[in-house]
Amino acid sequence: MTLYLSWNKIGAKGAQHLANALHINKTITTLDLKGNTIGHQGAEDLANALQVNKTLTTLELGGNEIGTKGAQALANALRINKTLTSLNLYSNAIGDQGAEDLGNALQINETLTTLTLYGIQIGAKGAQDLGNALQINEVTKILVLPPLQVISSFTQTLTTLDLAFNQISDEGAQDLAYALQINKVTPSFTQTLTTLDLAVNDIGGQGAQDLGNALQINKTLTTLYLVTNEIGDEGAQVLANALQFNKVTTIFVLVLSLHVTS
Repeated sequence: MTLYLSWNKIGAKGAQHLANALHINKTITTLDLKGNTIGHQGAEDLANALQVNKTLTTLELGGNEIGTKGAQALANALRINKTLTSLNLYSNAIGDQGAEDLGNALQINETLTTLTLYGIQIGAKGAQDLGNALQINEVTKILVLPPLQVISSFTQTLTTLDLAFNQISDEGAQDLAYALQINKVTPSFTQTLTTLDLAVNDIGGQGAQDLGNALQINKTLTTLYLVTNEIGDEGAQVLANALQFNKVTTIFVLVLSLHVTS
């Protein structure tokens, strides 16, 4: 059973009632609560329910003002829960501490396969903690992260990376370009990065050049999204040149912004 309640002004009190129901419910497998301003208290109540619920597999909590305390509660639940496979926490001010708590939980959890975390206001430390977790957790195959310097440490386990709306800028694009250059195909790599979404990230010409240079080396990426970035003519030219060198890529979707000629 799927319950869609997104954008319904449920708030913390409504989340509490739903959490109480999850303590005993045995039929709901998907619960969508995006955009309901449940706050950290609502997240804590739902987290408590996750520690006993054995049927819910997907929980959507994006855009709920959850914060660090809520993330900590959910992380504690992930240490115990053995049925949840997908958790969406995008656009919540989780911060580095929340990322650390989730990262620690991922080192224990063996069932979560999808964790969506874009737009959660974390820096290099939070990203490092999540990256370290993925070196231990071989079950979570798709992790959606905000910009980070340490992506190179776990690109071998990723197939899809969604970094849209994260103000990555040229500096972040440079870090990603470095990661793409070491993400090469070898017989031991059964899963590698194939899709990268960098839409709406203030990436300019320099960032585009770095990505283009990386694509001349990378042999696994098949889809790259660059919608609404300020890459300019020179950046577009470098990306186009890269595609002439990248002969391994059979399907390459390069989506540029409307500002490509600005």
